[in-house]
Amino acid sequence: MVENSKRWLTAPGIWLLVILGLMALLTALGPAEKSLGSNVRVVYLHGAWVWTALAAFCAAGLAGALALLFRQAAMHRWSLVLGRTGLLFWISYLPISMWAMQTNWNGLFLAEPRWRLAVVFAVGGLMAQVGLSLVNKPAWTSAINLVYILILFLALQNTPNVMHPPSPILNSDAARIQFYFMALVSLTLLAAWQVARWQIQRIPSPIKVRGVTKNPY
Repeated sequence: MVENSKRWLTAPGIWLLVILGLMALLTALGPAEKSLGSNVRVVYLHGAWVWTALAAFCAAGLAGALALLFRQAAMHRWSLVLGRTGLLFWISYLPISMWAMQTNWNGLFLAEPRWRLAVVFAVGGLMAQVGLSLVNKPAWTSAINLVYILILFLALQNTPNVMHPPSPILNSDAARIQFYFMALVSLTLLAAWQVARWQIQRIPSPIKVRGVTKNPY
């Protein structure tokens, strides 16, 4: 009974639901902004979601680099789940972005360069992850995750902003908004961590057969 209770308390799914509830509450209580009013709360959520996706992609690329460099099966697995987690947040950020556009600008500006870049990398990332799942080669997954984040950052550096300036919250003079946004980002990162934990628990660890380590995934 005690062991089952501990499992419930540490279960990623339970923690994910709790964190999402806290995020919804924090978003609803977000500080208003002079120009956008209370509608800016959607923009806060949109920004936190993007940052979390990028952080997961970076972690996947770093894990992939370490896996390729040191030939560690554990790092291959983490690159796999972190890459998928980043893609999940990247794809789900698209409807949040559309919500932010509609709420704050009364329309969808789908010709915006950053929006088109997001769609391209969402589709490309999905195709890559599906293909990697079919090929089932850990080294390929790690390598693709590393290349993906490098290309994504290169594309972001060379894509102009039209709808809003880069990092408007970090460049803001309102410390209250900055602290609030970092708190929201922290919760979103914790949510992504629970998603990654849920996945890693479902990937078998390498096993040894007659002294030879075999990777089961």
